[in-house]
Order: sequence, then C-alpha cells, then structure tokens
Amino acid sequence: MATIGNAELPIPGGGDSPTTPGHLAELAEAIDPYLWQHVTNLADRNARLSEAPIQTVALAPDGTTWVKISSSTNTWATLYEPLPAWQPLTLPAGYESGQTLAEGRVVGGQVHLRGTIQRIDAQLISANGTKLATVPTALIPSQIARYAAPSSMTGDAMVGACRMEVYSPDQDANAIGGRGSVVVWSQDGQQDAGVAGLAWVDISGSYWLD
Repeated sequence: MATIGNAELPIPGGGDSPTTPGHLAELAEAIDPYLWQHVTNLADRNARLSEAPIQTVALAPDGTTWVKISSSTNTWATLYEPLPAWQPLTLPAGYESGQTLAEGRVVGGQVHLRGTIQRIDAQLISANGTKLATVPTALIPSQIARYAAPSSMTGDAMVGACRMEVYSPDQDANAIGGRGSVVVWSQDGQQDAGVAGLAWVDISGSYWLD
C-alpha cells in the first residue's frame, strides 16, 4: 500500500483489494498519533493516554497543553498551563499581612511568594530567626530553600536585606516553626536608632520545589 505526506499515511492503490472498512481503519490508526487528544484534566490524561506513543499532544479545556516525551514511561512536558490562583499563607498568632497579602503559588515547579508581614501590636519583628508564616503543603520544598527579601529600612542597609528560609520535610525537629515555615534573618537585626527589629518584612521571592 502506498503512503502519502510527511506522516506517510496509507493510501490504497489500484492493486489493493477493495476492503474499504479495513483501509479506513488503517488510515485512522495512522492519523490518530498526529491529532491533539482532548482530555478533561491531568488525571484524565494519565488514565487515558499513559500508553500513548511519544510526541502525543494532549489539550485540556483550560488550555493546559502537554506533549509526551517518553516511549516507555508516562512522562510529559508541559507546553502551557494557566497561572494558578494565589494561596494564602498561614500566619502565626500576633502577625498579620501588611500593605499586601501574604500569598504563594507554584508555577512550573517554582514557588513564588509575595506580600508584607507585620506584628499586630505594631512592635518590631526580631530578625534573629523569627517565623513569619507557614506555606501550604503544595509549596513546601524538598530541601530547605533560601532567598533574599527586603524589609523596612530606616538607615542601616544591612537590616534592609533579609534572608528568608522555607523549611522542608527533612529539616531537623528543632528547626524554627517546623516544616513549611517561612523564617526571616537579617545581618544584625539593628535599626538606625539602635533598637533591634524590623517594622515589617516583604516576603516576596521565589524558590524551587525540588
């Protein structure tokens, strides 16, 4: 049987027996791997297409698009997915969001945090390892994550640059606040007036889950 096109689709020729149903079925099987497969969501994709051939493309109603990149395992690359909604962080007693809400979300395996945190009583935050929040379970990294974040700065530049730590499941039991805790540290914890602490901390930053 002859083939046509880059996909080498089977086209019956004059010498082939007139078995139209069989020829149509063979053509459909040849075309199927080149069609975008419509799925409801990730679970539906895995249930229906885990054995699909490599380079199969799946499309969900929200626009999420995957391409299968393995011929032996259910491994897919995400070509596009809509941004997920921001999730609120849990703040310890005595703390509240400041000018912007303390929130987080995961985009492509990377966690993004944003928002400012301050004390409810308007007192200064000790920057010597203070727990400011707890991230949702889906935002907890596989190992401790660290990134730089800004804080209130009234003169001492070293206070304005803080190190944030987000604790992972394998952290020591004595880690401040436990798994998923967002903890702030500064260089010396002193403001220009000589009083230890920060008026507020902006937790905005990002880290990888893996």
